[in-house]
Amino acid sequence: MNVLLTGGTGYIGGTVLGKLVERGHQVRAVVRGEEAAKTVTELGAEAVIGDLADVPWLTAQLTGVDGAIHLATLQPAGEDALLDAVFTAFQGTTKPFVYTSGLWVWGNNGDITEHSPARPTEISAWRPPRQERVRTSGLRASTIAPAPVYGHGKGLAAWLFSYGPRTEDGALRMVGSGAQHWASVHVEDLADLYVTVLERAPGGELYIGASGVNPTVREMAQAAVGPDGAVVPEEDEATRARLGAGLADALLLDQQAGGSLARARLGWQPSRPSVLDELAPR
Repeated sequence: MNVLLTGGTGYIGGTVLGKLVERGHQVRAVVRGEEAAKTVTELGAEAVIGDLADVPWLTAQLTGVDGAIHLATLQPAGEDALLDAVFTAFQGTTKPFVYTSGLWVWGNNGDITEHSPARPTEISAWRPPRQERVRTSGLRASTIAPAPVYGHGKGLAAWLFSYGPRTEDGALRMVGSGAQHWASVHVEDLADLYVTVLERAPGGELYIGASGVNPTVREMAQAAVGPDGAVVPEEDEATRARLGAGLADALLLDQQAGGSLARARLGWQPSRPSVLDELAPR
């Protein structure tokens, strides 16, 4: 399949690009400039330099491919422009389109499923209307909502815990009290899900990309410092001051999810090491 990919230079997008190439797909990666073009070319893609907000240009690019995956980080207006192009180019076809959302749209919830009501924090409030637009498009369009992603020493957990701030006596500062749970997914498992949805999903559905491992922030922080290391809580307002209110409010959510629909409908089976194993010092 000839696949147009956005976000191919990113953490998730680069991993998805590699999986697509491994599976024998030809990838056309939309990038903004020559440096990014070099990056995706080295990963095995054909680089296409252009502007995702240019609807006529992007529509023309999409008419020449067999499917598309959207992983670029855009502002809401950019997301709307991209969807305009996809819906125009793929209308009346069975070409698959895979859109990206995120788990934070469900707010505090100890058992998130695809049918749970949306309760987004401010940082994710723009997502539900676009999800609904994809769901009702009439195309073979699917949405993936990833849990916080980890793997290969990258992702939120590594940033906040492996390399996070310390107190004067060396204790690792947590995000908030540390009692909140985070859902999680390894970047390689998530990339497998994107390729599987592209190849097999019928369209019209949303899939949560979550491994089913839902540790607390305290458990992740303790894993990062080892059994003899010290971790300390942080007042919510201090976390907001340190990280910004939008991101902090998302990281303070208590969320658990298992990605059951993708397992049941598509046979997705996350198999990589858990986030706690990933964070453990080596």
